Amino acid sequence: MEQRTLGTQGLEVSAMGLGCMGMSDFYGTAEERDQNEAIATIDRAAELGVTMLDTADMYGPFTNEELLGKALTGRRDQYIVATKFGFERQPDGSQTVNGRPEHVRRACDASLQRLDIDVIDLYYQHR
Repeated sequence: MEQRTLGTQGLEVSAMGLGCMGMSDFYGTAEERDQNEAIATIDRAAELGVTMLDTADMYGPFTNEELLGKALTGRRDQYIVATKFGFERQPDGSQTVNGRPEHVRRACDASLQRLDIDVIDLYYQHR
């Protein structure tokens, strides 16, 4: 798999990444989604040279990062983890966008916990 450099700090990623959103949200029902199949897909992507996995705290919400955390167990060094922040779901079901520094810090800490990793390789605001 061809590699690409992102930015100016030397982050190397596979030319193709794996977007993991559909593994936990937006497509089909919760009953139709299979966590073991999702992890098998992540495994196969790695076999094909895909190193970049993309998720967001809003997918699920939160469950997609937890799924990736399980998939990364024991092989964190094989992947570049990208996750996003910014959307906040309100009690009435609406969503707002929040890029305030205090929110970013809270969201990042929560993502690190769900992903069960020490470092997020690429962290960026959704939308």
